[in-house]
Amino acid sequence: MVVGAFPMAKLLYLGIRQVSKPLANRIKEAARRSEFFKTYICLPPAQLYHWVEMRTKMRIMGFRGTLIKPLNEEAAAELGAELLGEATIFIVGGGCLVLEYWRHQTHQRHKEEEQRAAWDAMQDEVGRLALALEALQAQVQAAPPRGALEELQAQMQEVRAQLCAPDPPPAPQAEPTSREVSSSKEKEPAEA
Repeated sequence: MVVGAFPMAKLLYLGIRQVSKPLANRIKEAARRSEFFKTYICLPPAQLYHWVEMRTKMRIMGFRGTLIKPLNEEAAAELGAELLGEATIFIVGGGCLVLEYWRHQTHQRHKEEEQRAAWDAMQDEVGRLALALEALQAQVQAAPPRGALEELQAQMQEVRAQLCAPDPPPAPQAEPTSREVSSSKEKEPAEA
C-alpha cells in the first residue's frame, strides 16, 4: 500500500469525526443534568421538531387543523439532547468536508499556477528560439552564394594539396616563339 495515496489530513479528519461522537454523548449527558441547558437549549428545538413532524404526519393522513399537543418535559429533553448530539456530529462532519474541499482547491490552484509558470517558461523559450532562428536566417541570407562557397572550398582543397604535396622542382619555362605569339593575337580579335 502506498503511503502517499492516503494523506495524513484525511486520517486526521476521520479521527476528528470519531472523536465527535463521544463529544456528542457528553453534550447529551450534560443536557440531561443541567436545568438551564435543558430548558433553554434542548426543549425549544425538540418542541419545534415534534410540532413539524406531527404536522407533516397529520397532513399526509388527511387531518387538517388538528391541534398538536407538545411533548412532556422529559421526552422533549431526551429528544433535544439527541438532536443536539446529532447536530454536533453533523457540524463536525460538515466542517471536515469544508476543510477537505478548501485543501483540495488550494492544491488545485497551486497545480494550475505551476502549469501556468511552465507554460510561460515554454513560451519564453519558444520566443527566444524564434529570435535565434531569425538571426540564423539573416546570416544565411547574408552568406555568399552557393557557387562562391563551392569555389572557396575548391581553392582550399588546392591549397591543402599544395601544402601536403612535396615541392616539385621548378620547371624551366621556354619563351614563346614568334609564331605562338602571333597566333594568340589572331585568336583574340576573333573571340571578340
